[in-house]
This record gives sequence, C-alpha cells and structure tokens, in this order.
Amino acid sequence: MTRTRRRERGLTERAPQSVWPGISGGRFEPLTHHEAELIHTTALDFLERLGYAGAIPSMVELVTGAGGWQDEAGRLHFPRGLVEDVIARAPHSLHLASQDGLRDLDVGGGRLYTGTAGAAPLILEFGTDITRSTTIADVYDIGRLIDTLDHIHFYWRTVVARDMPTWADMDLNTLYAALSSTTKHVTTSFVDAAGVANGVALLDHVLGGDGEHRKRPVASIACTHTEGPLRLAEDPCRVLEAGIRAGMPVGVLSMPQAGATGPVTLAGTVAMTVADCLAGLVFAYLIDPACRIHMALFPFVTDLRTGAMTAGSGEQAIMAAACAQMLRFYDLPGSVAAGMTDAKVPDAQSGAEKALTAALAAHAGASMIVEAAGMQASLLSTSFEGYVIDNDVLAAVQRSVRGLEVSDETLGFETVSDVVHGEGHFLGRPETLARMRTDFVYPGVGDRQPPNSWEEAGAVDVRARAQQRVREVLASHYPEHISEALDQEIRGAFSVLIPRAAMQFGNGRW
Repeated sequence: MTRTRRRERGLTERAPQSVWPGISGGRFEPLTHHEAELIHTTALDFLERLGYAGAIPSMVELVTGAGGWQDEAGRLHFPRGLVEDVIARAPHSLHLASQDGLRDLDVGGGRLYTGTAGAAPLILEFGTDITRSTTIADVYDIGRLIDTLDHIHFYWRTVVARDMPTWADMDLNTLYAALSSTTKHVTTSFVDAAGVANGVALLDHVLGGDGEHRKRPVASIACTHTEGPLRLAEDPCRVLEAGIRAGMPVGVLSMPQAGATGPVTLAGTVAMTVADCLAGLVFAYLIDPACRIHMALFPFVTDLRTGAMTAGSGEQAIMAAACAQMLRFYDLPGSVAAGMTDAKVPDAQSGAEKALTAALAAHAGASMIVEAAGMQASLLSTSFEGYVIDNDVLAAVQRSVRGLEVSDETLGFETVSDVVHGEGHFLGRPETLARMRTDFVYPGVGDRQPPNSWEEAGAVDVRARAQQRVREVLASHYPEHISEALDQEIRGAFSVLIPRAAMQFGNGRW
C-alpha cells in the first residue's frame, strides 16, 4: 500500500515506514460465508429461543419494551428482529482518542491495532523466573514501557494492583496509573457502577473540565457482562449501563471456555461468544443509540486433560481468527484475544504460540487484537521483557498483513535489466536504498548476526537483550504529559495511593 493510499484512508501521515497503526487485513477467511451465516443464525437462536438468565431490571425493562420477553423461569429473550435492527443501525467504526492526539485509533473496517489486556495477578520478578504479586507500581511501569513500543498501539491494563486496600481504590488508581504512564488510549475496568462516575470525574479532571472525556474519550471500559452459559453478570451489567450513560467507550466482553463454560465444539463456543456480545450490544443501544461500544469476542480453550485454560493453542488461534471474521461479517468494531501463551517465561514456546495466534487473527481482519503482548502462563502472569519481545513479534505480524504490492514498479523489469547488464547485484541501487525503510521491518531485540559474530558479541539471547531494553526505558522514561501541578490537583481531589515519588527518577525500582 502506498503512502498516498494511506492518506486517502484518513490515516495520519508520518515518516516512511514499513508498517503503521491501522494497516488493513482480512484476506484469511477460516469460515466460508455460509458457515458465518450459520454461526450468526445460531447466535440469534440462542438470544431468541433460549434467552439469558440474570438480567438486571433495567435491561429487562428496555428489552421487553423493545419487543423482548421474560419467561416464567426469568430468562430474558431477545427477538431476532430487534438484534438485527441494532446490528444494522450500529456504526461501523469507533474512535478511541489518545491524550496527545497523535495516537488515536479508528477501530473497525479491518484496520489493525495490536495492544495489551489482561488481569494477571502475578508478574515475573525482573531478571528472574520467580513470580510475585502485582502492584500499582507495576501498572505504571508497564504503561511507561508500552509508551515506547511502536507496535503496541493501546494500553489495556494487564495486571491487577493487588496492593490496593479496596476494590474502589484499585479501580481508580489503575486508571490513574495508566493515564499517567502513556498518552496512548487506555482501557480499564470497574468492579461496580459507582466506580464509573469516579473514573469519569478523574478523566474530566485530566482533560481539563466537566464533560471533556465525553468529547474526547481517551479511556475505555472493558466489561465482562456474562458469567456462564447464556447467563448475565449483575454487577458488570450495571457497570456497562453506567459507562454507556456516561458516554464512555465500552467493550462488551464474553469469554466462554470451550469444553467448560462453552460447548466443546469450537464453532459452538464461537456462536455463544457472538450471542453474548450481541446481547450486550442490544442493551447498550437501547440505553443510548449514540453509544460508543465494541464487541470483544474472547473465547478460550480448555485443555480437556486437566480442565485448565489454554491461551496459546492452535484451537485458540483458529477461534480468534473466526471471531475476527465474524466482526467483519457484521462490519462492526470489535476486538479478539490473541498473541497469548501458556509458557511461564518468554521462551521458544512463548514466541511460537504468540506468533501463531496473533498472525491468524490479524490476517482474518481483526481490528483490535488484545492480550497480544506481555502475557504469560495462560494470562495468570506477565513479564516486563515479554512486552519488548512481543513488540518485535507484532511488527512482523503487521508486516505480513501488509503483504506485497504488485505493480510494474515493484516487479522492476527495467531495474533487473540494468543489474544483469551492469554490476550484477542490487545492493546500493537507488530503489534498494529508497525501500530500505518503507518495505522492511527490523527487529528491536531479535538477532540476525552470523553465528560467529553473535558469539563474539557475548552470545546474548533475545530475553537478555529485552531485559537490557527494559532497564534502559524504565530507568529514564517518566512521561510528563500530566504536569506536576495537575497531578497535585488530582491528588487533592481523588484517593491516589501511588506516591508521587514512585513516579519520578530515583525511586529505587530501576
């Protein structure tokens, strides 16, 4: 794709490069059109014929007022006409702002963005293979690292701040630490609806006044609004409602586990995931037809030998790709979970599983791939160096999605003629030099030296190089987009528990 065509698509013009945020995918189709139709029809059957348990009163009122019904068992049924009407009316894209205005995302239309996500309770102690509990300082430090990694386009918080005294403290401080650590778009979650109002107040304060976040949404909510097979979760549904009413972008998230909380068949679990997210989509649009919402299709796989979740399997890869295709089938903004691993450390297993799952989802046309960096141990853990290594993986995935351009210019008959009748190689040719940056990705920590050169340089592997990069970034990169004066105002108005000194040079962590 030429830079001219990128301008036509409305993307920000930038220095020549081989990949860019929002690159288009979608050539890989794991489902035929008929199979996608069958998944859609089955999802509508789940919604209409089986219905959902656990609906909160406001959802019952809105859905029944729009033609749905609640049966004698209390299950809420969504008519297929209502669901299809919402799908038809829903916007095809979702704008997610960045604090500096330079790294905004336009989600939808097959434009690819890759980023983080998760709620890991553990992290590898830096430089070791030993896990420890995650803290609010980790939320901040991971965000600072991601702020410097070009191929991680958004910061969906990845760890649980287990040192916070209450759930409310955790929710507010997680949002604050993420906002302070990067100007990229951030996503967080809330345990209860009351936390949403507090979070919006914090966002408005950061952006300069009441209502500013509604105008320029720099943060989103991830809301897992289901908790079992065709069963809604009460508190997350209230969070979803509060977020929509506050004008926040919300990802309605479903993650059934094939063989456990979802059917053992991959197709059945994908259909259930689609149904769950369509239920959340309908609820959101009945609350506010102008809502900002995306469907987060996150089915997972069960290792049936143990009952444990697996995040890096071939089955996970194909389900994520199928979900990406379903979002393109609906032409709706959404996200899928890929780029994860079951490996406990960033090793060969980790790299293979992450590359496989991310690549299939990307080529299937995913708009947002989440969990795509840093996550280890089936989402139970993370590692600092993992984000740096995965940044290289995501760059390669994005380059593969870009594909190759075929034209008279790129086929280069005249150039080949000149070379075969001239110097006999293409090194130093103006075409070669001109395309050095625009056509090729160069890894940040991956090694391409010959064996003897690598050995002479100390035989350092990719994990050690990534650790060195982590040390360099986290010892020096303390973002200042939230000024000290504004930070003091925020601390006066909100219960911010991460010390200011922990967000400055000389804090002793790095």
